[in-house]
Amino acid sequence: MPANIDVFWSFRSPYSYLITPDLLRLRADFDVTVTLRPVMPIAIRDKASVFDANDKKRPRYIVMDSLRRAELLGLPMTWPKPDPIVQDRETFEVSEDQPRIWRLTGLGVEAERRGKGIDFACAASAVIWGGTRNWDKGDHLANAAAEVGLDLADMEAAIQPEEIKAKVEDHHAQLEAAGHWGVPTMVFEGEPFFGQDRVDTLRWRLEQKGVPARTK
Repeated sequence: MPANIDVFWSFRSPYSYLITPDLLRLRADFDVTVTLRPVMPIAIRDKASVFDANDKKRPRYIVMDSLRRAELLGLPMTWPKPDPIVQDRETFEVSEDQPRIWRLTGLGVEAERRGKGIDFACAASAVIWGGTRNWDKGDHLANAAAEVGLDLADMEAAIQPEEIKAKVEDHHAQLEAAGHWGVPTMVFEGEPFFGQDRVDTLRWRLEQKGVPARTK
């Protein structure tokens, strides 16, 4: 049986977008499965931790740093238009109604159920974060799904909202049980590896544990 890596991941996280190519390479290089565990953005999961509207250093840094990291990695990136969540950019107030992020998260759960979670996450986040305006309209997401052998209309027809909510709550609980709260977090044998820049550390651990490399 191949080793498994759970990936707790959010469609609203720039760092989740930036890690997806590395996760595909990790899966290609090691005899592992990479299981996508979509979660809600922390602005929805834990509203008490939403940024202070009077102190914008943290959000400014995240935007600056993620754009810098994307440039380093050679990945296109702009802040999504529209934002995957409904949030006032000045007050940071988060709406109770969140149709875009629930749609995306449901698609992520359904893609994983079909065995292509991280593949869909990579393709869809490249559209969302790669500069496609109105990524939620037209055939943008359908084309991303087709790119990895999925049918968007069929996926959306299969989604049961209450089942998705229960699944996502379970992912939140699993992330907490692993000892972390942020995304992206990879969990291997109960050990969390947090952050887009921790793939090399995870690779080292896989080698240390004797996880075999895939035959090229």
